[in-house]
Amino acid sequence: MSGRNHAPILEATPVSIAERRPPPLVDGQRLSQAEFLRRYDATPPGFKAELIGGVVHVPSPVGPKHGVSSADVITWLGYYRARTPGTEVLDNATTAMDELGVPQPDAQLRIKPECGGQTRNAGRFVAGVPELVAEIARSSRSIDLGSKRTDYQRAGVQEYVVVTLDPDEVHWHVRRGPKLVRLRPGRDGLYRSKVFPGLWLDPVALLNQDIAGVLAVLERGVATPEHEAFVARLARAAARAQRGQ
Repeated sequence: MSGRNHAPILEATPVSIAERRPPPLVDGQRLSQAEFLRRYDATPPGFKAELIGGVVHVPSPVGPKHGVSSADVITWLGYYRARTPGTEVLDNATTAMDELGVPQPDAQLRIKPECGGQTRNAGRFVAGVPELVAEIARSSRSIDLGSKRTDYQRAGVQEYVVVTLDPDEVHWHVRRGPKLVRLRPGRDGLYRSKVFPGLWLDPVALLNQDIAGVLAVLERGVATPEHEAFVARLARAAARAQRGQ
């Protein structure tokens, strides 16, 4: 028998599934975009969180008034999408805009990637900057009009609509150079999008939950020559993209 000493063989301790799983997202954490998305990808279905200004926000549950307003905004934007081929409406889609901002807007209206839009699909998430974002704000009013608005401004969102509740008001912001500035309605009381021709909004009808009135005004908008020209421009962009494949 050899006289040499033999070191004991140490068996590797198996790593449990729980130990391999990314840590949870906790409200107030400061994370990079990559780490936020890595952890978010491991969260259970139905969990919602946002990265605003580099800080994790886990929103509180919302009530019926928020739900009704959100549904009306989605209906308004969805009707526009139906009349405007080349656009798309997303509901609560996590959007990786930049290193500090990964919001989950209540709604966004975007130009499709193949038509020259600013966003693209990236697995479970949207990558890039939507042309128009809409948020419904009650308890989140200070965030939506504060740090989240700063994120949208920095990232390059072209239009930002916030419907605040109690008190009820529509805040429509449009890009002017590097800033998002608040837009006032026209003399007739209507808002008209600067990015999406024909996207008109009667804020009084929206706040009164008069969806028929909202859609009647929108129908006037999509009947304009400006909207017709926009649809033709999107169609040409899609045709160029198809030829380039």
